[in-house]
Formats: sequence, structure tokens, C-alpha cells
Amino acid sequence: MSAKKSPEELKNIFKKYAAKEGDPDQLSKDELKLLIQAEFPSLLKVVSSLDDLFKELDKNGDGEVSFEEFQVLVTKISQ
Repeated sequence: MSAKKSPEELKNIFKKYAAKEGDPDQLSKDELKLLIQAEFPSLLKVVSSLDDLFKELDKNGDGEVSFEEFQVLVTKISQ
């Protein structure tokens, strides 16, 4: 998948993975890993650790990634 997706497409992808467990508006660490592995596999070559990426995205430290926090990742990889 290209990072060049419309905001609506990105929201749909986010919701697809966030709905797998827990809060449907937040990605857990496992959900984020699944999303990246399935939708952004080329990112795995650039990221040293998915755990580090999760910590970087989880700005408020609540242990989950919101759509707004997820958009930071999409913006980075689409540049």
C-alpha cells in the first residue's frame, strides 16, 4: 500500500485494525504491528524496532495509538 491515500482511506485502514481488540478508536501495540506488516511492509526495513516506533507514536503515553498519532507516521513515510 502506498502512503498516498486519502484521509478517508487511511481512516478506514486504521479502523479495520483498531477494531480487532479493545478500543475501536485506538491501536494497541499488536494491532499497530499487524497494520504495518500488512499495509506498510516496506516500513519494516526502515524501522529499527516496532516497539520503538510504537513508543514514538504514542505521544500521550496511554499505551495505545490514536488516529491522530497514527497520522504522524503516515505523514513521515509519505514525504
